[in-house]
Amino acid sequence: MKKLFIITGEYSGDKHAADVVKELKKINPDIIIEAVGGENLQAQGIKLFCNHSKMSAVGFNFKIIYNHIMLGRRVAQYLKNDYKPDMVLFIDYGGFNLNLSKVLSKYGIKLFYYIPPQIWASRKWRLNTVKKCINKVITIFPFEKEMYDKAGVESEFVGHPLLEEMPVKPDKNKVFEACGFDKSKSLVSIFPGSRVFEIKNLLELFLESAVLIKKKNPDIQYALAQAPNIKDELILPVTEKYKELNIKIIKNKNYDLLAASDALILASGTVALEAALYETPMIISYRGPWFLFMIYMLVRCIKRVCLPNIIMNEDIVPELLQANAEKNKIAENILKILNDKKFNSEMVNSLKNVKQKLMTSGAAQKTAKIINDCI
Repeated sequence: MKKLFIITGEYSGDKHAADVVKELKKINPDIIIEAVGGENLQAQGIKLFCNHSKMSAVGFNFKIIYNHIMLGRRVAQYLKNDYKPDMVLFIDYGGFNLNLSKVLSKYGIKLFYYIPPQIWASRKWRLNTVKKCINKVITIFPFEKEMYDKAGVESEFVGHPLLEEMPVKPDKNKVFEACGFDKSKSLVSIFPGSRVFEIKNLLELFLESAVLIKKKNPDIQYALAQAPNIKDELILPVTEKYKELNIKIIKNKNYDLLAASDALILASGTVALEAALYETPMIISYRGPWFLFMIYMLVRCIKRVCLPNIIMNEDIVPELLQANAEKNKIAENILKILNDKKFNSEMVNSLKNVKQKLMTSGAAQKTAKIINDCI
């Protein structure tokens, strides 16, 4: 019987891994699978070498680095001396997985990478490690495959798993009724991010922008999407200072807000792609400490940060970053989305093209077949 070992580093990777395992078991019930993963893989009956819950800690300190190094050594020794898999499947979590691939490639194990690190965005030198150590890359963006093909790395595009995971666009009226929104008013939803760092840097900025928008257009209502890992005490003291907005704080209904809003103020990230798949007009704004921004500027490979813009290689969504992450500019762009019908229509049509470009379903199913054919 064939043996597969999967390595993830955070919740999203664990979820994608579980989807692949589910499909893989359908076509090869006898395959033996173990993993570094979490609750989703465990729910599929996969034996965990260890739970990755502590791997995705945010920050940079010697304890985190030490723990990662020691875990990498333990995994490498286990795979070499005990489990001896036919294939290792890396999923996301580039720093840890690429370093481990340098060791495992010496053991004659097939190494596949699903949802590879965003080498196209920054630290492009990591492409050398992929080329040297990874047997096949399974990509979720078409432009990734083009990059790997050009570099001589075997790759296959399977589509983005979001296309299957996202629910069908909900009815706007039903969302408004469920959340208590006024159907006669436009809805602007604010997504300040899912990290404490982002809340501290972006929430107040976004609320100040909303105040300016309200002065120009009083018939706008606001929603704030609170990530489940963000505690109320981080949000409420800030929103209390902006009572005039009457903002509704909504938890665990991201997709409803993304689909039903007339305009979105977003921190950068996957949420922009989710909004694009619902064809909802948006702006992206992000800022942080200047020294981190300067490091980012040194290692980045592309000028754009918003996924819809990157996918289409054009400026569809306004990006207001660092010095441009300013309340007047955010307000100006949101008002343009709401008031300029031509601008709004052009953005919506461009977002439809993003969806069309990614429109290939069955990412997990295709990935499972690729693994089964090659293991």
